[in-house]
Amino acid sequence: MKSFSSTATLLYATAFFLVAFVSALPFDDIDLPFDYYSLSCPKLEEIVHNKMEEWVKKDYTLAPALMRLHFHDCVVRGCDASILLDHEGSEKSAKASKTLRGFEVIEDIKREVERVCPRTVSCADILTVAARDATLAVGGPFWMVPYGRKDGTVSYAKEADQLVPTGHEVVTDLLELFQSKGLNVLDLVVLSGAHTIGRTTCESLQYRLYNYNGTRKSDSRLDHLYLNYLERKCRWASEYVDLDAVTPKKFDVQYYKNLQKGMGLLLTDQLLYSDPRTAPIVTALATQPDVFENLFAASMVKLGNIQDYLSVDGEVRLSCASVNSPGY
Repeated sequence: MKSFSSTATLLYATAFFLVAFVSALPFDDIDLPFDYYSLSCPKLEEIVHNKMEEWVKKDYTLAPALMRLHFHDCVVRGCDASILLDHEGSEKSAKASKTLRGFEVIEDIKREVERVCPRTVSCADILTVAARDATLAVGGPFWMVPYGRKDGTVSYAKEADQLVPTGHEVVTDLLELFQSKGLNVLDLVVLSGAHTIGRTTCESLQYRLYNYNGTRKSDSRLDHLYLNYLERKCRWASEYVDLDAVTPKKFDVQYYKNLQKGMGLLLTDQLLYSDPRTAPIVTALATQPDVFENLFAASMVKLGNIQDYLSVDGEVRLSCASVNSPGY
């Protein structure tokens, strides 16, 4: 049987191979084209980039918020902007969506895009490229975004509550979800690295601090000093705490180093370092920032390409919060 370290070495080599493989892919091997708006809206990326700079300069927490908003959208019905629909019983009203932010940023971008390129660019495409530029704004990697998504017309809160991870799942649950969306174990660990920035409410982790599994004790996997900090910080459920306690405003591999020290804030994060399917990848990425950034870019492209068959016959919404009127 291979040792833990030799397995990590193998995965590290595999990571380099995957980076080279993804970099060498011809554009036409990807379902969505990169030049979809080259004639109809050539200023799209410039508009999104400028708007994102404006918003993140005012509030840097909007960057991870938009990355999370994109993930929530793509997990349910594919990347069709169904999370943006604002009506009774929509995904936006789900329990899983109650801490989502950044809707106003997408609407602001949409208004400017409509002014320059009316009735052309979908909200789904805007959200996808906004997530890319949000990553860039906090020091993350660049990747080319393929375009051509349509906006869905259906959005149900119950679907979001059934599919979106809550932070309480075991690794097998997460792997099954990712595999159902065409993503793999490497994508799971790499995309979880988005938690190198951002924050969450104390409500989502109090059970780990005060009554883990009904024991009236804390989760023993938590580092002692980190636990003491969290117990002081999280007396109130409404308080916010950084997902990365060391470099919360920097897009880096500290997230993976934290997992090795028992400083994974969410249980779903910490379990990545104890499960034999994911722990070697965590070990490899913790010391290879360039590999992490390249793989993160590749996994974000895969995430953004998730298309649900129910959303194929979509539309280009005039407003991201509502479907178009009949006869549009």
